[in-house]
Amino acid sequence: MTSQRAMVLLSLDAEAVGSLKDGVNFQKNPEDRKCYIIYKTSNGLKACKNQCKHQGGLFIKDIEDLDGRTVKCTKHNWKLNVSTMKYVNPPDSFLQDELEVEILDDGGLQLIELSPIDPWLDDPREPLELQEGEVKVTYLTHACMELQLGPRRFMFDPWLTGPAFARGWWLLHEPPADSLDRLCAADLIYISHMHSDHLSYPTLKVLSERRPDVPIYVGDTSRAVFWYLEQSQVKLTNINVVPFGVWQNIDEDLRFMILMDGVHPEMDTCIIVEYKGHMILNTVDCTRPNGGRLPQNVDLMMSDFAGGASGFPMTFSGGKYSDSWKEDFIKNERKKLLNYKALLVKSQQPTIYCPFAGYFTEAHPSDRYIRDTNVKNSAEDLNALINKLAPNIKTWTPKPGSVLDLGVALRDPTNSEAITNPPAGAKIYKDSWDFDLYVDELNSAISCEIFKHQSWIQFYYTWAGFQNYNLVVRVIETDDEFETLTDGYDYLVDFLDLSFPTKRPDREHSYIEVKNRIGVMRYVVLHGRLWDDLYIGFQNRISRDPDIYHHKFWNHFQTELPVDRPDWDQFLQQETSIQEPDTPQEEPNQWSYCVVL
Repeated sequence: MTSQRAMVLLSLDAEAVGSLKDGVNFQKNPEDRKCYIIYKTSNGLKACKNQCKHQGGLFIKDIEDLDGRTVKCTKHNWKLNVSTMKYVNPPDSFLQDELEVEILDDGGLQLIELSPIDPWLDDPREPLELQEGEVKVTYLTHACMELQLGPRRFMFDPWLTGPAFARGWWLLHEPPADSLDRLCAADLIYISHMHSDHLSYPTLKVLSERRPDVPIYVGDTSRAVFWYLEQSQVKLTNINVVPFGVWQNIDEDLRFMILMDGVHPEMDTCIIVEYKGHMILNTVDCTRPNGGRLPQNVDLMMSDFAGGASGFPMTFSGGKYSDSWKEDFIKNERKKLLNYKALLVKSQQPTIYCPFAGYFTEAHPSDRYIRDTNVKNSAEDLNALINKLAPNIKTWTPKPGSVLDLGVALRDPTNSEAITNPPAGAKIYKDSWDFDLYVDELNSAISCEIFKHQSWIQFYYTWAGFQNYNLVVRVIETDDEFETLTDGYDYLVDFLDLSFPTKRPDREHSYIEVKNRIGVMRYVVLHGRLWDDLYIGFQNRISRDPDIYHHKFWNHFQTELPVDRPDWDQFLQQETSIQEPDTPQEEPNQWSYCVVL
C-alpha cells in the first residue's frame, strides 16, 4: 500500500468557525493565499479546494442559485454543487475532490488533504557539480527538446514534420536542418500523450524507417498513447509503458519519472528527469500536473504557455458568438492563463524557466479566420511577467537550435555564455508547408466505397458506442469554406436511443449542429480516429441549443472511442449480401475499398 501523508491546508479558530454561515463559505489561507470552499449545513461541514477541475479556474458565488449550493467557475462558467461535490454544468462530468474536515477540541477546525508521499523523494541524490558542456538542452520546435545528459541524448515529444490535428495545426518554428537526424540518433525518447502535436505520426514514420528500435517511453495511461500504432504505417519495436511515480534508472547518473495529470489522468502526463542529482521538470500540457504536487527548486522547468489549443470559441457560431465576443473572451482567457502560469512558476521556484509547447500556427489558407482570431500568448510576455513577479528566476525564450548549458547557467545565471543562440541568418519561422501532400491524404477518404452506402452512418455510430444521453446532433459535410455540399451527407443522430431520425424529435432535448469538412470527417470515420482532429483541429463549425457544453458526449468522442477501428470489411460484406443476396461474393481485401497514402 502506498504510504499517505496528511497535509493541513487551512486552520480556522473557534471564532472563525462560529462565523461560518449556512451554505457556501469562501476561505483563503493568509499564509500561502490558496483558496478553499466550506459548505455548512445542520448535518455538518464539507470542504474542497477553490479550484475547478476543468482548467483550474477560481469559483465564485453563483447568483443564479437560489438554494446556495452551487458555485460558478470564472473561466468557463462550470458549476459545482458543493453539497454533493458534483459538477452540474456540464452534467456528467467531474467529481470534485473532497477534503477532510477535522473539528478540534477548542472548537476550531482544520482542512486536511490525504496524499501520497512525493515519489521523487524516494532515494534522494545529492547534486554533483556539472562540467561545462555536460548537460545541454536544445530547443528544436514546439514541444520538442533534446537533452544531452552526459553521453546520452534524451528527446521529448518530437513533432518535426507534417501537420497536427488533421490539417489544423502546422509548425510555427523551422526546426534545425538536422532535427530528424538528431531524433534518429537519440538514446531514448519520451512522448507525453497522444495528441498529434506530441505524438506526430509523420515524424515517427521517418523514425520507424530509419531506427525502429529506439527506446520510447510513455506513461501507463488508461488510453494507450500508441493506440493507433497498429493502424498506422509506423512500425516501432521498442515502446516501453512505465508506471507513474517510479524512477526509471537508465544508468548510475541518469533516471526519470513520469507523472500523470490531475485533471486528465486518462491522457496527459509530465516528466522529471534527474542527472547527477539535478532535476529538470517538464509539465508539458498538463492542466494540473501530478494534482498540483511537484518538486520545488528544480534546476530547469518547462511548460506550455500559449493557449488556443481548443475549438472553443473560435469554431462556434450563433447566439453570443460574434467576432467581438470571441475577441474579448480570448483576450481575457489568455490573460488569465498568463497569470496562472506565472504564479505557478513563482510557486515552484525553479532556477531557470522555459516556456515551450505553444509554437504552432493555423497556416493553411482556408484557416485564415482561425489564425486571425485565435490570438495566443507569447513566450516573451510570460517571461516578462515572471521576471516581474520573481526576478530571481532566470527565464529563457527559446529559438530553434538555441542551446542552454545547464552547468554554466547554474554556476552563474547571468553568464551570457549559458545560452547559445542560433547562428546569424538561421531561419526561425516557417514560411512554407507541405499542404497538398497531407490534405490530399485526408481527402483520399472522400471517395472510399463505404461512403456510397448511407448505412455507414448507423454502422459507425453503433461502433462508437455512445447512447442513453438526451442529445440530438446534426452532422453536415461541407467544403473547405463550410458550405453545404450537394453530394455530401446531412443527417441526425439521436443519442438517447441511437436512432437516426429524419427530423428532430418532439420531446425536449439538447441539440448540436456540427458542420465538418468532408475530407477530415470521412478520414476520421474511416480510421476510427478521435474527434480531436475535428475539434482541436478547427475542422468544424458548431452551434448548440441550449448553449451548454455536453462533457459526456465530447469526452466520449475525444478520448473513449473503441481502440479497434470500425470493421469496414464486415460492413461491405453485409452491404453486398443485402444488395445481391443470390450472388456469391469475394471476400474483400483490407483497404480494397479505399486508397490510403
